[in-house]
Amino acid sequence: MDYTVAMQRAIALSEFGLGKCAPNPIVGAVIIDSTGNIVAEGFHDRMASKDHAEVIAIAQAGKNAAGATLVVTLEPCNHHGTTGPCTQAIIDAGISTVVYAVSDPNVIAAGGAEKLKSAGIKVFDGVLNEEATFSNRAWLTKIKKKRPFFTWKVATTLDGMIAASDGTSKWISNEVSRADVQKLRRESDAILVGTNTVISDNPNLTPNGEFHGYTRNPVRVICGERELPADSKIYNTEAETVVVKTRDLGVLVKRLNELDINQVFVEAGSKLASAMVLAGLIDELVIYRAPSLLGAGKVFFEHETQSTIEDQMRLEHSSTEVLGSDIKSIYSFRNGG
Repeated sequence: MDYTVAMQRAIALSEFGLGKCAPNPIVGAVIIDSTGNIVAEGFHDRMASKDHAEVIAIAQAGKNAAGATLVVTLEPCNHHGTTGPCTQAIIDAGISTVVYAVSDPNVIAAGGAEKLKSAGIKVFDGVLNEEATFSNRAWLTKIKKKRPFFTWKVATTLDGMIAASDGTSKWISNEVSRADVQKLRRESDAILVGTNTVISDNPNLTPNGEFHGYTRNPVRVICGERELPADSKIYNTEAETVVVKTRDLGVLVKRLNELDINQVFVEAGSKLASAMVLAGLIDELVIYRAPSLLGAGKVFFEHETQSTIEDQMRLEHSSTEVLGSDIKSIYSFRNGG
């Protein structure tokens, strides 16, 4: 049987868990019958339940789980944590076949495939591995690099300016782009800015609009040594705020790890964000380019040392889409830390 369609659905389900699962991975699961029809599905949402996607799908399937096929984005876990191992739940449900996209790199939870095979269950791996890996890149990066995944958001003119010479910057991007930013904020575990951004712009740093299934806002993280005004909006009760009073990026990463953060949405100014790039911390750039020119102003990336064309930093293109009159592109950093 071709499990592509079922895995595509599982990946789509997993993405409903973005911003809701840290420190766990996003996972989607569907159960299909012998004809390939979906009889149950689920995704991990730590805000709503401790249950993993597989367990949720099995509970929904009930008796239909016996003899069925489970299609899941990540290899089922094989350890006792806040819940029992998913492998045992799969075995107890009478699932006959398990198909997964990505092997679990977490040594604590690995070994699920072998456990299932030893119980006589057919196991197939690697289905839509690339697509599932991209969806779950934040958690996979955290496991690999032992730090959160950093996505840097930039809105710029065509000539690369994020503000005019007088410091004004609202608005460069259009309303469609700004609405898209709210979605990316909501899907992140934390929003990071520097102290200068708080002092200059006094942002609220919470997503605008209603987003189904979200019960809390991302943590607001402020990094830097400058004193912040006591009446700054970041001190309101709309979200947790953590001030990391340092310019040491190692200290920042340590604090984010303590907060069990998977993905950080970086909306910092060019000074902090550029320092993170040069330190190998930025994993991904999301850039919104408006059809405008300033000619002079503030650039979004700063590097004070003299360079030649051979020193340019090459990024890997992931995707591009048109948002009204703006162009949104996503790039990954080859030299991420």
